[in-house]
Amino acid sequence: MTGSRSKTGVDLQLRAETTLPTRKAGAFRLLVYGDAKDSNVLIALVKGQVDTAEPVLVRLHSQCLTGDVFGSERCDCGEQLETALATIEKAGTGVLVYMFDEGRGIGLLNKIRAYVLQDQGQDTVEANHALGFAADMRDYGTGAHILLDLGVRSVRLMTNNPEKVRSLEEYGLKVTERVPIEVVPGDANRGYLETKRDKFGHLLSMGGEGEQVEPTLRSAGTAAKERRKDVESTLPLPEMPKAGKEQKEDLESTQPLPEQPKPRKEQKSSLESTFPLPGKTPKGS
Repeated sequence: MTGSRSKTGVDLQLRAETTLPTRKAGAFRLLVYGDAKDSNVLIALVKGQVDTAEPVLVRLHSQCLTGDVFGSERCDCGEQLETALATIEKAGTGVLVYMFDEGRGIGLLNKIRAYVLQDQGQDTVEANHALGFAADMRDYGTGAHILLDLGVRSVRLMTNNPEKVRSLEEYGLKVTERVPIEVVPGDANRGYLETKRDKFGHLLSMGGEGEQVEPTLRSAGTAAKERRKDVESTLPLPEMPKAGKEQKEDLESTQPLPEQPKPRKEQKSSLESTFPLPGKTPKGS
């Protein structure tokens, strides 16, 4: 297999390959891709023979240590991973690309910090913004290029996320079918799933609570503008410096106050008769 350069400018090459027998989904070929320094690593699990002439069953899965390893019920990630592997096993062929972008790209530490804010009442989007991050920091370009390197050109994509469909097509892959990968909501993750549906546009039925809507795929330009707006909304505007004494004097010198009109003689006499000056006694008093 050849290396491939992603549109992010990172060289990805196949660094190692082995067989991975799993407890529930049979055996996979495990391929490790990385750059020249092995600083950017992704994994592909391949089942069976990839037929490049037919749409390939594919899952792009973002790492979730808490869900994938520890079985956290705060999200749906672990169950989605298990479902994806089982679905590929049942089909007899398919690819799962495992991307190390924990917490939608903010990393494990910041994800746990976001959990703390969620415990205080914020949702997952609000927590990201409070920490200074966009709602979703992921880039699917490297995952798309691994698929292209495997010879995949069209996919049946296991996802609930229309943005992932749009992104893969932007990188040259044809998505012939979106395969839903829902889990039954629980008490611990219902609010999280509702946020994914309402704020990210994920196509979730929430166990019969709502109807699924066909995805409305945004153009690349619109998506980029929305991501940029999302980031800018989390950054405070710089405070304007206060005008110093010299600036104030300079402004006053360039903007003279309007001249007050001088009182006419009749007005002056009238005022003096009404308000006697000190030392003078008005006639008739």
